[in-house]
Amino acid sequence: MQRLILNSWALFLGMGLIMLGNGLQATLLGVRASMEGFGTTITGIVMSGYFIGLIVGCNTVPKIVSRVGHVRTFGALASLASTSILVQAVLVNPFAWWAMRFVTGFAYAGIYIVAESWLNEAAENGNRGKLLSFYMLVSLGGMAGGQMLLNLFHPSGFELFVLASLLISFAVIPILLSTSRAPQFEVMESVGIIGLYRVSPLGVFGMFITGMSIGTFFGMGAVYATDIGLSVKDVSFFMGTLILGGFLFQYPLGWFSDRFGPIKAIILSCISGAAVSFIAMTIEAEGLAFYAIVATVGGFAMPLYSLCCVHTNDYLTPTQMVAASGTLVLLSATGAAIGSPMTAIAMDILGPQAFYGSLGVMLSSVAVFALWRATQRVDAVIEEHGEFVVMAASPLSVSLNPDVKLEEIEAAADEDTEDIQSSFAELVNDLENPQDEILPN
Repeated sequence: MQRLILNSWALFLGMGLIMLGNGLQATLLGVRASMEGFGTTITGIVMSGYFIGLIVGCNTVPKIVSRVGHVRTFGALASLASTSILVQAVLVNPFAWWAMRFVTGFAYAGIYIVAESWLNEAAENGNRGKLLSFYMLVSLGGMAGGQMLLNLFHPSGFELFVLASLLISFAVIPILLSTSRAPQFEVMESVGIIGLYRVSPLGVFGMFITGMSIGTFFGMGAVYATDIGLSVKDVSFFMGTLILGGFLFQYPLGWFSDRFGPIKAIILSCISGAAVSFIAMTIEAEGLAFYAIVATVGGFAMPLYSLCCVHTNDYLTPTQMVAASGTLVLLSATGAAIGSPMTAIAMDILGPQAFYGSLGVMLSSVAVFALWRATQRVDAVIEEHGEFVVMAASPLSVSLNPDVKLEEIEAAADEDTEDIQSSFAELVNDLENPQDEILPN
């Protein structure tokens, strides 16, 4: 594992720098929008542009990669992401910022796709789970570290925009100069949302609401912190603590999921997260208690992406897992695009504390839905549950899932749409008309 990480140092260094820039940019825009008087609802709409761009990028970039290759695609999209940040420093108005957030989301979708395909090429069946965990450590560490960079210059100037642009530009150098072989790339077929819902209603509903909470965190977190009077330094600590809590809670919730099953872990996470969110509405924004609450809210909400993936995959074959991964990402990104402006409207009407109130309602809805689903279908036996892996809301994370072998991923690329739809239709029939008391894995 150590040798593998050392051999992939250029990729990890580059992605760390890119996530530093991404973490800095998202928080910077939230703070600066408040300073410029955009208004909470307008800011929420502006921030949603990133997730809409992510949706378009996930559907478009794979076709670009298959035509021009990884290296050219990665360099072009990194340049696009770097340039879009500078445009926001020059044109400070909501329309330009929404357009540039869209461009940034589109570019980052491609960056994630290329980076994770490179990572998958370097991995082996026995170590892909650990490699993904390290990749997530680098990604979330970069996002958290980017919050601290907010303190280097005042957000009212142009310096932080330039810094974010430079980080992304520098990140390209080690990756493009690396001697690593460019991976083979195939455009994977995917299953429709309705088809996947019939297989795993909780997985689909949970992933959509998880996306809404992610949009709330990264779209409105900095706005909330600014609106309640936190300084720039405290805003950076607020956002950093939120992300750090989300990373640290992945492991105990993952252990619980592996032992008792993902559906119970989802219920535990959502009920606990909703309760803490409602409590957070009554806590003064100061002291260690405040930051402990912030970390706990992020800790219970952010791991839901991984938990919903595990729960959904429990009913799928490896080929179906690959087909479902793109649909799950689409659900998450769509939820994020909706969650940011919806929370912004609630904050405009009810005040800043509606930030936590919105999160509480979102998590409560998943808990209620999960409890209802638990009465509708027998959960898969614990021994057959897939292993919990820390995952990000990015297109190819499922490729590093230890439950899916490399040869199975390659085989999935040869499947056509009709075969995939047919296999899901057969699975739905088996689930709706079970022959045994225990569902198949």
